[in-house]
Amino acid sequence: MPEPIIFAIPKGRILDEALPLLARVGIEPAADFFDKKSRALVFGTNQPHISLIRVRAFDVATFVAHGAAQLGIVGSDVVDEFGYSELYAPVDLGIGHCRLSLAGPEGSAPPGLGESHIRVATKYPATTRRWFETQGIQAECIKLNGAMEIAPKLGLASHIVDLVSTGRTLVENALAEQRIISEVSARLIVNRAAFKLNSAEVPALVEKFRVAAAQDDGQGQDAAA
Repeated sequence: MPEPIIFAIPKGRILDEALPLLARVGIEPAADFFDKKSRALVFGTNQPHISLIRVRAFDVATFVAHGAAQLGIVGSDVVDEFGYSELYAPVDLGIGHCRLSLAGPEGSAPPGLGESHIRVATKYPATTRRWFETQGIQAECIKLNGAMEIAPKLGLASHIVDLVSTGRTLVENALAEQRIISEVSARLIVNRAAFKLNSAEVPALVEKFRVAAAQDDGQGQDAAA
């Protein structure tokens, strides 16, 4: 019997795109996973030794880094923000595409060389500080978990750093995208110790995801052609 494996799945925008990938590698959640009334967080699958946990995206990285889960799926924005040494991110899954961007009030100029300090509202303080350091600017980061877009209007910060997909939320809050900090996509993440110690099952799953992601990319290129 293979060793038990816990797989961390994010709530929110990546989940719907992740489910077909799971199916392609042979992992199908139990029926209660799809029950919107269920308050459960741990779910069985068609593989008796594999269980799913459904948690917030930022928590996926924490569960996997600390060994509570062996594998997970999460955006590269989260991987970059935490920088956990215990995380291995071997596969770009090619889903969950968006970008992490700096935005400010419409008509305002982006931070320039003449500025030495800026106050930014963001869910990504570590990433934001690092990026502004490359611009020679000290960033004072106000950590928010949501509603970043109202921070400039209320005087909490002059700019925000947040995920952008269509940009509609920015427009509706009189903000404009000024700089792209990084392009974001979902990654398969693995606990490094689990990858080394479970030398049969975990590396095999990683390879299955690599193949599934490559197939998905190939289909996307065919459709584009």
